[in-house]
Amino acid sequence: MRPMDNENDLGEFVRLMREHKGIVYKVCNSYCSNREDREDLAQEIIYQLWRSGNTFRAGQKFSTWMYRVALNVAISFYRKRKSANAVVSYKEHLTEIEDQDDTDYENELERARRILQQSIHEMKELDRALIILFLEAKGYREIAEILGITETNVATKINRIKEKLKQKILANNK
Repeated sequence: MRPMDNENDLGEFVRLMREHKGIVYKVCNSYCSNREDREDLAQEIIYQLWRSGNTFRAGQKFSTWMYRVALNVAISFYRKRKSANAVVSYKEHLTEIEDQDDTDYENELERARRILQQSIHEMKELDRALIILFLEAKGYREIAEILGITETNVATKINRIKEKLKQKILANNK
């Protein structure tokens, strides 16, 4: 992809966005708790992808580049919202989870999934990005390339995150 300045570029951009829209959804769902914020973030990610099309290198994997842009935009978006006190409070989130726990049809797997999702939502930005990419089955090398850290650092951080998540899920199941 190169700087987008004609209709062919627009067509290619739309095709790539359709093909890789799952990346945008995953990043938005991981960084925003309400629909309006997710929509705002998605729009900002797409805009930044369009604007930075000239930074994509031909030998690079498109999804890797897209993750890098999307995560950088999401982290900036999250920090702006957090500093403006526009983030849903922890207590409001707990109320939502407690209400859902009362349903008769919920099974333990669904409960663990929600605890995992809540735990990921509470992580620091870099840890959240790491676990999103790990759950997306990205290799350590690709994660390191996306986030601009070493593979060793990726491995260490992911192991620590997995252990924290395991402990949190076990504590919530007691």
